[in-house]
Amino acid sequence: MSESIAVGVIGVGEYGSNHARQLKEVESAELVGVYDLNPDRARALAAELGVRAFESLDELLGAVQAASVVIPTALHAETASRAFARGVDVLLEKPITRSVEEADRIIRQAEEAGRILQVGHVERFNPGVVAAKAAARNPLFFEVHRLGVFSARSLDVDVVFDLMIHDLDLVLWMTGARPAEVRAVGLPVLSDKVDIANARVEFSNGAVANLTASRVSTEKVRKFRYFQPYEYVSIDFTRRDALVLSVERDPSADGPRVGFRKLETETREPLRAELEAFVESVRTRRPPLVGGREGREALALADQVMNCIEQHAARVNYPLARAAGRAGEL
Repeated sequence: MSESIAVGVIGVGEYGSNHARQLKEVESAELVGVYDLNPDRARALAAELGVRAFESLDELLGAVQAASVVIPTALHAETASRAFARGVDVLLEKPITRSVEEADRIIRQAEEAGRILQVGHVERFNPGVVAAKAAARNPLFFEVHRLGVFSARSLDVDVVFDLMIHDLDLVLWMTGARPAEVRAVGLPVLSDKVDIANARVEFSNGAVANLTASRVSTEKVRKFRYFQPYEYVSIDFTRRDALVLSVERDPSADGPRVGFRKLETETREPLRAELEAFVESVRTRRPPLVGGREGREALALADQVMNCIEQHAARVNYPLARAAGRAGEL
């Protein structure tokens, strides 16, 4: 077996702690340690995992080859830039940065430094999504619902950047086309940010996506459906599977036959698969599945959606506050 990659985790709130625990189990990685602005939290997790709690960001960057960054989005660009300057590869949680301009800057820095930059759009590693992407031939209509019950997590970011951005990335990936027209509406309900949003995106190839994201639902729903000629594919993110309803035209039969089949999927935990892919990219120097440019395109489309929501809010005399947002937990 090749030598393990020395990795660290920057930011060990709830989600960052999950990164660390999963990395501890990745065979090709050696979790060296963790760093957090809250030293007590870092020390507690380090003790649990038997690794080092670093006293500073620079100290961690000097001890690792790669780092998983799970901190507020406002700090992504600065942290990634410092990592690249120290020769460290980076996995940045989504969204990639606060702005497209920041994203362009760190993408350029990563390329100039010859560093790996992966963005944490973890749903690309969901087994149901992997199977549905393989089955996609010419998807022309998408219907997506990502609904959650109210939680205090990520209330300093609009739901578009917290939840909808996952599905915007998936639709961009599956269509392979650029957005041509965006319309959207959204409202604050239980916070001062947009808590529920609906967007309609038409792409350059004629595909249309209708997406709804909410964190004020009475139940958790994670449904992603797309339609292509004579087929309907449904992904359940929670079950991590995908079903296909297809029409078979048999000249010898009285009419078309409709059949259901469950796509074959691997039993894999998406975060674990994402981290394994990151470590493999670091080891082989092959570009990641979700690199900086893919993260940038998802952010750019999310920005378009939010701009449309703001324009609609202004028309109905309900101005909204914008926030830098964050990925994961502090």
